[in-house]
Formats: sequence, C-alpha cells, structure tokens
Amino acid sequence: MAFDEYAAWTSALERLLRCCVMFARTVPPQAALAVAAFVVALAASPQEDPRREAVDRIVEESLARGEAYARLRSLCRIAPHRLSGSKGAEKAIRWARDIMERDGLENVRLEPCRVARWERGEVEELTLTSPPPLRGARLPILALGGSIATPEEGIEAGVIVVRSVEELRKRADEARGRIVLFNRPMDDANENPFQAYGGAVGQRRSGASEAARVGAVAALVRSLTTRLDDFPHTGAMQYAAGVPRIPAAAISTNGANRIAGLVEAGRDVRLRLRLDCRSHDPVESFNVVGELVGRELPDEIVVVGAHLDAWDVGEGAHDDGAGCVQALEVPRLLEKLGLRPRRTIRCVLFMNEENGVGGGNAYFRTHIDEMSRHVLAVESDRGGFTPRGFAVAGTDAARAEIAELVELLERTGVRDVDPGGGGADIGPMAQEGVPLVGFVPDPQRYFDYHHSARDVFAAVNRRELELGAAAIAGLVWLVADAEGTLPRAPIASSR
Repeated sequence: MAFDEYAAWTSALERLLRCCVMFARTVPPQAALAVAAFVVALAASPQEDPRREAVDRIVEESLARGEAYARLRSLCRIAPHRLSGSKGAEKAIRWARDIMERDGLENVRLEPCRVARWERGEVEELTLTSPPPLRGARLPILALGGSIATPEEGIEAGVIVVRSVEELRKRADEARGRIVLFNRPMDDANENPFQAYGGAVGQRRSGASEAARVGAVAALVRSLTTRLDDFPHTGAMQYAAGVPRIPAAAISTNGANRIAGLVEAGRDVRLRLRLDCRSHDPVESFNVVGELVGRELPDEIVVVGAHLDAWDVGEGAHDDGAGCVQALEVPRLLEKLGLRPRRTIRCVLFMNEENGVGGGNAYFRTHIDEMSRHVLAVESDRGGFTPRGFAVAGTDAARAEIAELVELLERTGVRDVDPGGGGADIGPMAQEGVPLVGFVPDPQRYFDYHHSARDVFAAVNRRELELGAAAIAGLVWLVADAEGTLPRAPIASSR
C-alpha cells in the first residue's frame, strides 16, 4: 500500500468510527455491543504503515551488505591526514568524487571554497629543565591548530598552573614571563561528554591570547578527554586581534597532571617548548557534492553531509570519516533498494570544518537562492558509535514531527529527539529557517579518540557504523519522500 493510500484509509476509518459511535447510541444495548465488536475488529485490522517496511529494508540492507565500513578503511588508508589545504585533503577530495561517480550519483561536482592552510611541522617538544632530577624528561604535546612557532632554540620559562581564565587574571603578576598551563579537565560528573567538552574547550580556543594579555610567553592546554593517558589531543585555537601572539600546544592528561603535581609539591618547575608549525595564506579547496534527484519534486532538497577534512594525527576515522561514509551510504542504499524519494537528496562532504568552516560557509553562500527549497539538512559528526537519536535545531513543531518519524527507526537503536545543534557545516542554513538535524550516537567514548593519534580505523566497530548509516538513511528518506515539508523557523538573515 502506498503512503497516500494509507493516509486515505486511516482518514476514512476515522470517519467510519465516528458514524458507528453515533449509531450505537440509538440502538438497544445488545446491538450496541455488536457495533462495538465490529469497531474493534476494524480498528485492529492489519493496515501497516508502508513506510515501516521501507525503513526495515534499509536497515537490513545496511547491516547485511552495507559499504560504509569498507569505504572508511579505504579513506583512512588513502588520506589519513587530510587537514584542509594539505596534499591529504586533495587525495580525500578525489576519493570522494570517485565514490560518488561510481555509485551513479547525479550532478557530481566539486564546489570551490576558500580554506585555511596550517602545517604542524616536524618539531613538537616539551622538556622539563627543572627540577634537576627530572631535567630532560619529555612530556607528550601536539601544537594547537593555528599556533605560531617558537624560536628555533625554543622558549624556556617557569610555569604557572591555572584552571580558568578568571584565575589567570587574578594571578596576572605571577604569569608574566612564564608558560601558562590551563589545567581545567572535562567534568567527569557530567553524563553528557559533549557538554563537558563545551565547558572546557574555551581554554583551548582562546587560552593563548588570554595568557599573552598578562605577559606570558607560551600556553599549554590540558587535552580535552576524560582519559588519563599519554596521547595529546589537538584542535583549533584563535588569536585575538591586537594581542601579542604566543605559541600554544595541547599536553596529554598525564603530562598535565605531572606538571601540576610538581607545582603543588612546591618544586621549581621550568619547561622548554619547541614548535616549528606555521600558517600560510588561505588556498582554494572544494566541497564534494552529488545527488539522488527526486522523482516528483527535484527542486526541493534534503542535504545529508559530514566534513571530509580531519586533523593531521591519527586517521580521522571517527572524526569525521565515519560521518562521510554514512552520508555516502544514504543515496547508495536508497538507489539500490529502488526507494528514490519525491525530493532530491544532496550528499555534501564539506571541507575545512576543523579549522575554519570554510566549506560550510561557502555552501551556504553558493546556494543562498535555494535555501527556501532546502527542506532539511542532516549532519553526522559525532563518531561511528551506536545510534541513540537526533538533535534538532528548529521549531518545536519540526522537532515533534521528526520525533514521530524516529518511531519508525527503532530497529536502529535511535530513541531520543532533543533540542540541539545540527552541526557546524550545516549551521549557516539556520539563518534561512532550514530545519537542522545532527545524528547522535552514543557519546561516552568519542573524546577518547577525538583529535588524537588514537582516532584510527581500528577504533571503529562495523555494526555500530552500519547501524548509524541505516538510521540516517531512514530519516532522510522519510523526510524526502513525505507529502509535506517540516515546519521552518523564522528567517533570521537580512539579505
């Protein structure tokens, strides 16, 4: 039964039930009981929502014959380090375009975007020079993306340990001429690791400039993970205008604890930091775009995407190779199953999410005149873990409708539909009222790997990855094939 026929049947059933109730009020009790029995039997007749069968087919195809896992292995092998502007990013772009063309997507193209270009370099050293018994001991670090280099001989200075910018400002006199260690951990008591990350990420983003304001010579930031280990986690930082620029690096959690312990014990702690990272002028790169054109409303668009760039350590498997292969699976699964929807599904692999969002902003500018016809945008950028739900940025009405659709996806494990951000790359579309959805897998292990050398293909579970692809494909198909569109938020742009 087609969905249109199902909707018509349910509407007719409702009218018939109302008539039966009115009739029962006019007849003797025994006749009324007979009418009631007829009504119950009619309502219980096996008229299944036809969409459930389609979603079940998507889930089974993804689990039994999905290609997300094999494609993630390929991406991690061909372009493990794919920071925007790098040779690895160029390889990833070619890889994604070839996949789309091989899958038979329509209108496959590279859409230009301007991106930052930063190189880590070859030297990343943090060494204890005092106390004397520990002189020469190395501590694990990674330069933060966007940092300047130290002088070739490095920077040697004493250290001050703080847990917040407010504490730094109160101890400004102590910080002058020193290396500042921002040692605020992610809050282990918070059951939501993404909220815990949000509570600590400010020290990474702006710590260097805050330290420079009080005369410090370099900044170290405790890695943003709840693990205690020797793997530093990198990430983007920003320099404030008009403030001297000083070098900045992330230090492993064990390394941060070691320094803090020495300072708390009253030892005279001195460090030497050496970095040779560098920034270059922005360069041209590309978003990779392909479509499954809608059968009835091809000008209406549902975007599904992820970011193709990744940091230059590890292999970018969870962040965000997993999201890329899940996005690619959506049109592939639907075309293979003969489920071409009413509307066009546009797969977009964005460039430069990690250190600039150049791809997301370029997509929005390029397609600004189409935004009124963007029905939904979905992003996967939280790793390839077990599906849990979706975060919806939009109206309460849109969230309620998506919650109803998610009931059809229960086989994938998704249950929750909560307010939240859709994702950095699709975020600009909110200005034009487009409903945004972020895929939410189980978050508890994500920051064990995020932006570190531990984020490798071997850390991804095939079943979890393919279940996530099925959940995303199911939601995208349900929206793209629906009769109507989701409620939109008020337009915020002033164009």
